[in-house]
Amino acid sequence: MSRCQGILVWLVLAALAACAPFPLNAPQEVADSAPRAIDTPVWQDAVPRPDPLLSNGNMSPYEVNGQTYTVLATHQGYREQGTASWYGMKFQGRPTANGEIFDVFAATAAHRSLPIPSYVRVTHLLNQRSVLLRVNDRGPFHPDRLIDLSYGAAKQLGFAEQGTALVRVESIDLAGVDDRRASAALTYRYLQLGAYESPDTANQVVREVTDRWGYPATTSPVDAGGKRLHRVRVGPFADPQALERARTALMEGGHKSPQRLP
Repeated sequence: MSRCQGILVWLVLAALAACAPFPLNAPQEVADSAPRAIDTPVWQDAVPRPDPLLSNGNMSPYEVNGQTYTVLATHQGYREQGTASWYGMKFQGRPTANGEIFDVFAATAAHRSLPIPSYVRVTHLLNQRSVLLRVNDRGPFHPDRLIDLSYGAAKQLGFAEQGTALVRVESIDLAGVDDRRASAALTYRYLQLGAYESPDTANQVVREVTDRWGYPATTSPVDAGGKRLHRVRVGPFADPQALERARTALMEGGHKSPQRLP
């Protein structure tokens, strides 16, 4: 190749690299997106109920991206204004902080410090629309955001297209409910290992658990976000000590954080 030809090839490659949206071979992060479905379900507010506070999602303090956060001792009296954003299909079908499956159309939200679960009224301060939501996830971890809503909630409030909105978040107090006493009285009997789209995968997990450890395990269907998932549960166990021994064995065997279920 002549010197002139070499220079020409170098110029072409440099021009292509300059037009690339990010450096060659750089990892591309999957962006979040809205659902593609034209028809959306009829909106339903969350129905506040005296859910016990579980350990799942309530570790305090906890650390994300080098920043430490603390969970509030109680949701009672919480009221704050700030910026709300939403999250969508990037997280569809994934477990939230307390192990529930995220649904883009559910009346749920993520908050950095409210106990999980908590119930909040979120009001869009520009148009005064409001929704009742169940906080079951952690986030947003952007310093300028107060709360992350499901896409369906943002749609209901009228800011899904804009992406963010100024909102007021107010906790819903349930009179006569002692969260800690309810939590202490709860007895766990099952462990949930996951929810799988493929029934074959779910059945394979059941066989592994029964063959390797001898624990009873079953699958059960659950619908989330328009998809049929197959949940794997292990148990029931006779007492909390037996459940904890099984949980430890399963974690040491490669199953990440089995969720306790009543």
